[in-house]
Amino acid sequence: RTTSDGSNSYLALYDRVVLACDAKLNQLSLAQIASVVATSLASEGGGADVVAARAVLENLLEKKSRLGKAASLFLQSKLALLSLRMIPYDATQEQYESIGTMLRTETIVLNEELGDSSEGSGSAVVHSAFYEASTAYRKRVGPPEAFYQEALMFLNYTPVDSMTVEERYTLATDLSLAALTGEGVFNFGEVVTAPILNCLKGTPNEWLMELMHCFTYGEVDTFLSVTEKSATAIRAQPALVSRAEAVREKITLLAFVNMVFERPSAERTLSFEDIATRTKVSKDRVDFVIMRALSLGLIKGIMDQVDETVDVSWVMPRVLNELQLKGLSSRFGEWAVKVAQMKDFMGEHTPSIA
Repeated sequence: RTTSDGSNSYLALYDRVVLACDAKLNQLSLAQIASVVATSLASEGGGADVVAARAVLENLLEKKSRLGKAASLFLQSKLALLSLRMIPYDATQEQYESIGTMLRTETIVLNEELGDSSEGSGSAVVHSAFYEASTAYRKRVGPPEAFYQEALMFLNYTPVDSMTVEERYTLATDLSLAALTGEGVFNFGEVVTAPILNCLKGTPNEWLMELMHCFTYGEVDTFLSVTEKSATAIRAQPALVSRAEAVREKITLLAFVNMVFERPSAERTLSFEDIATRTKVSKDRVDFVIMRALSLGLIKGIMDQVDETVDVSWVMPRVLNELQLKGLSSRFGEWAVKVAQMKDFMGEHTPSIA
């Protein structure tokens, strides 16, 4: 929107009205108003003026002592987003260093001084802005597992409804790719249970949502089917192409982990043959799968290569969806019955002391 003289109407209102009484306003609200003005300046299509948008935020940040920690961090986060827009995608690591330094420094302020509710409902707004900037930064510099963690934190503080359709689609796509390719990312339930993933349904990237469900349940057959059906789309994703072997290893490990999880705790001695059948690897490669799962901390147990079995005593915790929770509930019920039966048995066969 513009005024009669062609200037940005948001900026004109901000300069003439808001700044005239800025000291009397709630400082976090003032920072949010400044952010709206800056976003308006940076989003005017061909007339976008990122430099002017930065100036709005930088000028207000000069009053940091009055603004307070929450408003200052909010503005710094929005300024970091604008700064990222000005850096070309083929930039060197050094060009991102100042933004990375700010984010690392302000993480301490965010966690130790602001916390989750130290400044009421406004705290969520600050957290959302910070993690939005951190997510954008990690999307540029990587690694995918760091982007994955920051994006999940962003979603914790940001309602999906507050994002545009395009923003939801892009974030769901990026988050799925990061989960699939990120090193050490094995808890897919965090994404599958989040509303953001449903934004891929009915889109060209719906195959990513299907893959995410494959990894959640460790379904190798479905994984092979989806990758064959969507081969062209997968080849168009450099991240998946460059880490194809790591992705294949991840689905194999998750198939093994889910196999363990699906069994009652008293029946977790698995044969190499059963593991080979579930993971779709040759029997002579099963010991490598087990050792890899042990080294990554996905399971704890003892492998017997002579008897070709593994006795699993612990399996990694994970976020469960509704179907998995029902299965766990059923097992708790079975366990309760066994405990009651043992109690009755001990009562019948233990002599009275009296």
